[in-house]
Amino acid sequence: MTPFSAGEVLARCDVLATITAATDGIERSYLTPEHARANWTVGEWMDEAGLTAWQDAAGNQRGSLKGPSPEAPVLILGSHLDTVPGAGRYDGILGTLMAIAVVGRLRARGAALPFGIEVIGFADEEGTRFGRTLLGSCAVAGTWQESWWSLRDPHGVTLRDAFVAFGLDPERVGDAALDPSRVVGYLEAHIEQGPLLQDAGRALGVVEGIMGARRFELEMIGEAGHAGGMPYGRRRDALLGASEVVGAVEELARGAGAIGTVGRLRAFPGAMNVIPGRVEFSLDLRAETDQLRDQVWDEIEETALKAAAARNLAFEVSELHAARATAVAPTLASAVEAGIRATGDPAPMRLMSKAGHDAMAIADLCDYAMLFIRCKDGISHHRDEDVRADDVELALDAFEAAVLAVADAHG
Repeated sequence: MTPFSAGEVLARCDVLATITAATDGIERSYLTPEHARANWTVGEWMDEAGLTAWQDAAGNQRGSLKGPSPEAPVLILGSHLDTVPGAGRYDGILGTLMAIAVVGRLRARGAALPFGIEVIGFADEEGTRFGRTLLGSCAVAGTWQESWWSLRDPHGVTLRDAFVAFGLDPERVGDAALDPSRVVGYLEAHIEQGPLLQDAGRALGVVEGIMGARRFELEMIGEAGHAGGMPYGRRRDALLGASEVVGAVEELARGAGAIGTVGRLRAFPGAMNVIPGRVEFSLDLRAETDQLRDQVWDEIEETALKAAAARNLAFEVSELHAARATAVAPTLASAVEAGIRATGDPAPMRLMSKAGHDAMAIADLCDYAMLFIRCKDGISHHRDEDVRADDVELALDAFEAAVLAVADAHG
């Protein structure tokens, strides 16, 4: 197998798929033994590509290629190495391994770059363990929040204690941050996580921006009662109130051009013959602009309050996550587009990312652009996630060409 080819990259995705905490799928979360093993494995591949591999103060796996002088800036390439539970083998991982392969290709051709390269396998994009996404990339961007140290995993372990157990020093997490004055920009390759490229018959696409997102834990509180004995007129059925909100989420979001999803709903006490007295449910809300996203949330909240009032219920809201919408930098996006053109596509497709990425956090550090790769049926965060080898080969060619285009523009 040719080094730094699509075949090699996909074979390495298969290797990382074996590093999992679950027996029925892939699960690799932050500050776990699986995280450490994945970092070590990826570090070996970084060394093979000519990068100097190291783990930073937040647990990100990094590989550095020196620039032409000690003062030279760096171009960041990368994606994430962690997964959701029951994950596929390409979300995040493919982009990280492609970045390593591109550096190997550039060194093999003796490319003279006006900057160094920093390849980063971010440690916690998904937020699976502590419920807060983008921890690794926030550390690199210098936006780590002290309040996060008290976050707890499902077993009650705090983020601070997990840091120490992993061998990291919480007091030095700031050392992971890069100096924005020395960063050229950030390029990320990622599977699309949607069907638009496949539907259009395209292998690759240029990302225009990433939707803004907010996540909530919602709660309807009524009163449990006997399913037979309590008359309808005196019921305080929390599930009926929550159901009105769930239905409104799709109607309001879809009508406004946003995306709203209730991914989890639990009724208590949960007995077949008991009126639900309390319902907990989630809301994931996304839109191309923060204004539109917030407008839809206001409408959903108004609907929920009216439903609660009509049924003598209480409605409570806890916001878990907010990420602003971001736009790619035109110059870097042009480099990605030039890279795709170099593969023979005369008019690369442009599309908005509806999923979140580390680029959202890195946008606080520097400009960014992204390359999307077609994935089968748009399936992601699932073991059926799949890509074509010929698409990955094109993506490697395009990503390498994009780095060279950035070098030409910078030089």
